[in-house]
Amino acid sequence: MADENDIFDYLARGGKFSAPGNAPPRYRAELLRMMASFVDSEMAGAAGFADCINQGPGVKERIAASRIVLEKLDHAERVLKIMGEFGANVARYQNVHPWAARIGRNEDIGVRRRAGDMRLNVFHYPIEGWIDSVVMNVMMGGATVIQLGDLVNGSYQPLASAMRDIQARERRHAELGEEGLRLLAARGDPERRRIDDCVNYWWPRVAATFGAPQSERAALLKRFGLRARSNEDLLEEWRARMSVVLSNAQGAWGGRA
Repeated sequence: MADENDIFDYLARGGKFSAPGNAPPRYRAELLRMMASFVDSEMAGAAGFADCINQGPGVKERIAASRIVLEKLDHAERVLKIMGEFGANVARYQNVHPWAARIGRNEDIGVRRRAGDMRLNVFHYPIEGWIDSVVMNVMMGGATVIQLGDLVNGSYQPLASAMRDIQARERRHAELGEEGLRLLAARGDPERRRIDDCVNYWWPRVAATFGAPQSERAALLKRFGLRARSNEDLLEEWRARMSVVLSNAQGAWGGRA
């Protein structure tokens, strides 16, 4: 077994792993944790958004929402297959957690994990109505595109390849949300006031998905070649992106830090 410093040197030179047997134990553990978080988030996100399909104001919106749910489940299945190659019990993910369960709207769980559930905590919060679902999709969709962009050149080749396809579809999900948000904002009040309320609700919860600015685990993932940028850099990109998206939808947009 190669020394861990040798592994870090190999990865720092652009080295890649292509199969479970090539990956050293600590690397495998971090990779599996990363994949579990992604799968749980996609499963929970699909379950939460499925409840909003019939709240869509028209057939076009319901088709878009259905497509998002279907593709999120497909993303989870793709990454589960990779986890299965490492010996993970793929079947357990079908019923291991109540994916549609949500906490109280005004609870604040920060970044604490709940009972082994690896979903990003933003997916524990409930969605209230169609406008709320559109705003959440825009904000978390933008975050997902940025976060996955940090993984598409990762050091585990099968996952990086899957993430390239998944990121393209998640970008389309975000675009569908942005289109829907512009249509809602164009109606004027009270839709705009509701959009404001939803943005204020989801902003800190989505921002928390980027993690702490200084994170030892994020630094380790960078050394393993599984991440490329810091949490802070990704968060700043998201903030800038959301300012543009919200300005385009609402006109002059103020009050966001």
